[in-house]
Order: sequence, then structure tokens, then C-alpha cells
Amino acid sequence: MKDERPQFAPGYGIPRDTTGTIGWEASSGKMAVARNYWVATADPNGNPHSSPVWGVWIDDRLYFGTDTASRKGKNIAANPQAVVHLESGDDVVLLHCDVAVEDNPAVKERVIHTYREKYSMPDDFSFDPVMCAIPYRGFAWLEADFPTTATRYSR
Repeated sequence: MKDERPQFAPGYGIPRDTTGTIGWEASSGKMAVARNYWVATADPNGNPHSSPVWGVWIDDRLYFGTDTASRKGKNIAANPQAVVHLESGDDVVLLHCDVAVEDNPAVKERVIHTYREKYSMPDDFSFDPVMCAIPYRGFAWLEADFPTTATRYSR
């Protein structure tokens, strides 16, 4: 992902140069160690839905499980885009993602294995489908050093 400045409304004081931005590697690292992730979707009428999930961050993608009959599952089937973000409003990582069911058996096996280790799940734990959220745009900042750290990511 490319690091650049976000285009906030005038008055936020966002610097024009990139000094102080948060590199993608730092935000990707925060995604990797997070325990909980928030996934926001919209139904076909545009009504928002947000819920926390457990997941694993592998190769700059968030993998998580959801029942296809759940509100989140139905929303993703109708509109395969979501916003994924971490819990903190002080250390922000917020990603706009395309979401799809992961079909590659080797990737699914790696995801389940990593998930079991991360959440101390039993060896027979599994879930299906495995959802894959691939970021195409994102934002990060530290509230304590805003607007200096305000960063936009793009592919």
C-alpha cells in the first residue's frame, strides 16, 4: 500500500508533505497483533451493520469467519465491500476492503491453523466459509499527534 496524506476538509490542518505519516508496515503490524476487529457492512438498501470479529491478518489481508445466513454474511453476499478497523480511536487503523469467500484450500488451512494458535482454540476447531477482506484504501493516525500522523493508504 502507498502512504500519502488524506484529503480532509479544510480546517483539520493536515500537512501537505508526508513527514510524520505512519508507514503501511506499522499499520499492518497492528492489524497482525490485534485480537478484535470491527467489520462494517451495508445491506442492499444501504443500511449499515457493524460487528466485532476475531480474525487473522496474513499477507496484508484479514481472514475471518461468518455464517452466510448472518446479517454480515448476507450483506457481504449482496455488497462485497466492508470497512474493517481496530478498536482504538486513539491509535487508528481503518481499512476499506473488498471481501470474498476464500476458496484456496492451502490458504484456508493456513488461516485455520493461525486462528487456532492465536485464539488458543482446540486442534479440531474450524470454520467455513473463510472470508477474506483485501484492503484497497485505508487511513491511520495517532490521536496524540493528529494531524501530523494522518495517513491515507491506497493501492
